[in-house]
Amino acid sequence: MRVLAFMNQKGGVGKTTTTVNLGAALAQAGKNVCMIDMDPQAHLTINYGLDPNSEQASLYDVLVNETPLLESIHSVGERLAVIPSHIDLAAAEVELVSTLGRELILRKRIESASHDFDYILLDCPPSLGLLTINALAVADDVMIPMQPHFLALQGMAKLLETVQLVAKRMNPKLGVGGNYSDHVRFTSQVVARGDFRITGVHRAIPR
Repeated sequence: MRVLAFMNQKGGVGKTTTTVNLGAALAQAGKNVCMIDMDPQAHLTINYGLDPNSEQASLYDVLVNETPLLESIHSVGERLAVIPSHIDLAAAEVELVSTLGRELILRKRIESASHDFDYILLDCPPSLGLLTINALAVADDVMIPMQPHFLALQGMAKLLETVQLVAKRMNPKLGVGGNYSDHVRFTSQVVARGDFRITGVHRAIPR
C-alpha cells in the first residue's frame, strides 16, 4: 500500500483536482483506492456528492472520536472510496491539543485498520497545522501541485522545511515530489530562469 499526500500551503493550486483525477485513473487501472479529505473546506467530499454537514461518519470522527477508519469509508465508485471531511474538522486541532501523540493519530488509525487498498490519497488543507503534520507522518510521498509563481515558491520553501523536519523526527520513509503547469507564459519564464527546481517527480528526501 502506498500513501500519497497532496499538499501545498497555498490554496487554489490543484490539490483536490489532482487527488480526484489520480484516484480515478488508479481505480480504472485496477487499483483499490481510498481518498481522505483532510481539508475542512471539504472540496473533495463535495466533489463526490457527499454532504460535509451531515451526520455521516467522517475524518473528524476518526481523529477526535476514535471511530474506526473502516466505519468512515464511503464507496463512490468501483474500486474507489472516500473518507469525507466535516465542518467540525476545523476545530480538531484545538480539540486534540492535549492529546498525547496527536501528530500520529492518523497513522495509528490507518495501521490498525484491516483493508485491501493499494493506494491512500490524502487531500490536505492549505496550511501547515496539525492536520498536515498527521498527513506527513503517515505518507510515503508528499506531492506538491503548484504554479511556479513567486509567492508560491516562497511558500514551498517553508513546506519543504516542514517535510524535512517530519522526515527526520517522525517518518524517515517520507519522500517529496511535485508537478506544475507551464501553460502560462510567466510560468515558463520562471522555469527557464531556474527559479523552479522540481520537474515531474523528484525524490528530494532519501528513504
